[in-house]
Amino acid sequence: MDWCRYRFRSVWQLAAPPDAVYAVLERAEEYPRWWPQVREVVPVDELTGTARFRSLLPYDLVVTAEALRRDPVARVLEVSLRGDLEGWARWTLTSRGPGTRAVYEQEVEVTSPLMRRLAVPGRPVFRANHALMMRAGRRGLAARLAGADQGATSRPRPGDSGPV
Repeated sequence: MDWCRYRFRSVWQLAAPPDAVYAVLERAEEYPRWWPQVREVVPVDELTGTARFRSLLPYDLVVTAEALRRDPVARVLEVSLRGDLEGWARWTLTSRGPGTRAVYEQEVEVTSPLMRRLAVPGRPVFRANHALMMRAGRRGLAARLAGADQGATSRPRPGDSGPV
């Protein structure tokens, strides 16, 4: 087993239609407005951007994401990742009654030297950290889709001194 490789899968049930969910998810530069652990997204060009994440652990991960697939008909968004994590991530959206089933999949290898050194003892903590981030993301997206986040873009976050 390669202790520095991770495969994640999260399934979110959302009360909004798939096209509305896709419209929010395709605007990655706006994730910090509704996903607390996505601290910053800086577009580089139309297909690429740099993102900074921090969940419960006091450690930032920085990745450059490049769009591999943007398919509003199939409702699939996929990016390649490089930086502190190397690999890919994908959203796949399907109709579920009046709402949406959003599946997030990610396969990455940790390249951050600190996280690689802590790979074996830290693995359960890293996985739990990711799970917390995903739960907060689902709540934030649901609130965004419901319109509950109006005016929330400028609220400060504890421990975050940089721009969001």
